[in-house]
Amino acid sequence: MNMGFPGRWIGGMTLVLGPVVMCAGYLLRYLSTATALTPAQQAWSEAQPFAAYGQLLAYTSEPALLTLSYAVFALGAMLLFPAFVALAQRVGGSLAFWGATLLLAGLFARLYFAGADQTASQLTEVIGLDQATSAIMKEYVDISYGPWRLPVWASVGQYAGSLLLAVAAWRSGLFGTARAVMLLLAGGTWMGVLKGASIPDVLVTGLLCVALVPLGVQVLRDRLPASAGRPKVLSW
Repeated sequence: MNMGFPGRWIGGMTLVLGPVVMCAGYLLRYLSTATALTPAQQAWSEAQPFAAYGQLLAYTSEPALLTLSYAVFALGAMLLFPAFVALAQRVGGSLAFWGATLLLAGLFARLYFAGADQTASQLTEVIGLDQATSAIMKEYVDISYGPWRLPVWASVGQYAGSLLLAVAAWRSGLFGTARAVMLLLAGGTWMGVLKGASIPDVLVTGLLCVALVPLGVQVLRDRLPASAGRPKVLSW
């Protein structure tokens, strides 16, 4: 079956790898922060108004580990780009394409945030943790929102897009209720600069793996089932 862009191989591989790498990114962000900070430092960071304080402190303690976690997370966002295109293409219809378009806008926002994360981390190496933290937090809103607030508006696309694409996938019969809900839940994870990951983030992204990986395998094998129409309320 000719799927057009991104094609069978790219679409299938990214449907498999995209959610897995993103899940690994969330897990690494959680574990790296927990490893880099002492219990006292963790308690201090949790008492701050923004997670950025703890993330910058963790970076200065374990820069290589934090860099790895941020890099894997950004790679996951990049791989999900063709994965969501392939999913929308398989679902078909304007609702799916609108959903995928909004989701892609959210992925662009994630890459902007990744650039801001990298810049902030490198700043601690140039002027030190205290001065970097003070400077970043003074301008945190403008840094997070981006020029003309385009990144923060684009980030809204993740939430709206996951809803539209989940509904479209359910209506088409490609996903049952369970997998549609998994896709929707994964779209509810946080967006922003210097955010800390949590176990719930890892779990809901793991659910995205459950929803997308089998589909990716089917795409690679060129054995996608014919649409069965709108599924029952309780369905896989």
